Amino acid sequence: MHLLELEHLIKGCIKKDNRSQKLLYDTFSGKMYSICLRYMNSREEAQDVLQDGFIKVFTKIETFHFEGSFEGWLRRIIVNTALEQLRRNKNKFVERFEDSAPILTSVPNEAEGKIEVADLLKALHQLAIGYRTVFNLFVMEGFTHAEIAEQLNVSESTSKSQLSRARALLKQIIQQQHAG
Repeated sequence: MHLLELEHLIKGCIKKDNRSQKLLYDTFSGKMYSICLRYMNSREEAQDVLQDGFIKVFTKIETFHFEGSFEGWLRRIIVNTALEQLRRNKNKFVERFEDSAPILTSVPNEAEGKIEVADLLKALHQLAIGYRTVFNLFVMEGFTHAEIAEQLNVSESTSKSQLSRARALLKQIIQQQHAG
């Protein structure tokens, strides 16, 4: 979408124009849904987060001042909405990491370079929610460990530990996928 078209679309959304809102949703919902899928356990939960996120977008869109990327602004709202959902379901989120599965420290050379996005997404969904969330925030969203610690109300060392274990478990899962 051309920058001027996007600006016109956003201004229409600020004016609560239904056609503009639908077009904005149609334009960005696919990408944002894939983000939701990375955080949530099911398609239904991801769809709920997507809907909640877009409601927030449409109620807060006047706070976007056309400085920086609109998609980045939108993405941040969607990620924060997913994190809020995870915090609401804190019992699912809080986990004991000492009881985690054994960790594999390397991937055989034949598996390297053969990983497709669908395989990674499938592997991510096999991780415990805490590991998956930290991995997504750090690797996919570019958060620092300090930001993750603040968002998830954990220590920085817990964030680092979860990331390390998530990476190791992903390697193990991917190795198993390529072994079969």
